[in-house]
Amino acid sequence: MFRDVRTVFSREFAPVLREPLSLIFAMGQPLLFLFLFGSILSGTPGLGDGGPAWQWFVPGILVMMCLSGPMMAGYSLLVELLGGSMERMLVTPLNRTAMLVGRTLKEFVILLAQAVLIIVLAVPLGFRPHLAGALAGLVVLVVFGTGLGALSFLLAIRSQPSGQLFWTLTQMVLYPLMLLSGMMLPVEYGPAWLRVIAAFNPVSHIVDAERALFAGRFGEISVLYGGVAALAIAVVGLWLGTRAMRRGV
Repeated sequence: MFRDVRTVFSREFAPVLREPLSLIFAMGQPLLFLFLFGSILSGTPGLGDGGPAWQWFVPGILVMMCLSGPMMAGYSLLVELLGGSMERMLVTPLNRTAMLVGRTLKEFVILLAQAVLIIVLAVPLGFRPHLAGALAGLVVLVVFGTGLGALSFLLAIRSQPSGQLFWTLTQMVLYPLMLLSGMMLPVEYGPAWLRVIAAFNPVSHIVDAERALFAGRFGEISVLYGGVAALAIAVVGLWLGTRAMRRGV
């Protein structure tokens, strides 16, 4: 199992090593929001809990990157499914669970590298993360991104043979999750019905947890809610994705 996971991971990660700049290009939208939208908010006296704007905004950008990246991770699998190259892998003795775990591990490493880069770029702008809280926040992000990546692979499998379902659902789900999470603007400023909907959005709890952790506020209840939400998404995603891969692509 471990050998097969390593084989799949090496196969998936090799193109990233050959073109490391692709990691930065894939971060186009989060970087754009960080430098432009964040600079606009930097003059705001206080957001959310009244702290500095960068302390409030940067964790939201990290969650945005976690959404836009892993959620589209199934595209590579979809291309292989539609092109027929995945069929050649399925006739090899590779463990099918390892095929999913190896791909998910690749998304794990990429997400961690991108999150660290975002934090490093945000520090000169005025972001001051709590060291232990930042490490805990990265763990929550990676767990959340792992589950999203596995769900994206599942969606790619279910989107055969046209692939239209993959693009339709990702676009329909991505932006509502982002807008109703309060990652860019406080949901508290919206009407009551919007706040009620946002309360049922698991991403909003993860955003709140990230803001608390990066500020070093470990005792807030939002940390528990966000951690449970991220773990639940990871467990469900890996379980459903593994079951789909075992049943046959």
